[in-house]
Amino acid sequence: MAILHSATITPTKTELLTAWLPAQPWFPADAADAADDTALPVEPVRIGTFRFDDPAGQVGVETLILELPGATDLPLLQVPLTYRDAPLAGADAWLIGNMEHSVLGTRWVYDALGDPVYLRELASAALTGGTEAEQFHETPDGPVRIEGTAQVRGSGAPGTAVPDLDGLEITVVRVLDGTAGAAPDAATLTGTWAGQASPALLATVAAR
Repeated sequence: MAILHSATITPTKTELLTAWLPAQPWFPADAADAADDTALPVEPVRIGTFRFDDPAGQVGVETLILELPGATDLPLLQVPLTYRDAPLAGADAWLIGNMEHSVLGTRWVYDALGDPVYLRELASAALTGGTEAEQFHETPDGPVRIEGTAQVRGSGAPGTAVPDLDGLEITVVRVLDGTAGAAPDAATLTGTWAGQASPALLATVAAR
């Protein structure tokens, strides 16, 4: 269960990503041509989001499905993020930046592919047939459930044992252009959102 607070966030998530995205090696070349190599002309647009739970309740785990501004002919991007209240040791290369959250304070924002909490929860969802976490908005009267804007499901079966991360090959589809395919022996995570009625492949998980 993910609890969301009414809060002001500075800079916003998409403001952080405006500067970060063009520098990534997987960023679409056509979109990079429209950027100035340091930032997009305007912020990307969120099409949908989903969250996983951190069992320890310490790390925010959220994935954004983004549309590039003014680029209706370009694919969507999948950007998983984690939010922490302190730096993650050994993960400087994955740090996107900091945000000031009016309720939670300073948050360290990471590209989630470098965060073991995200990788563990992604693997668990794919291998056990899991879904996104339910989301609740914190109010003075208690949590109120809110509808998510993206729905995901793993292909595995409930009760499947999830190996240690060292024993898994995890592939996350960054650019959602429909070309990614899954190996026959891989579990998958697929998702739908507004405008995406058929499940799109988001990630694969296989034994090394």
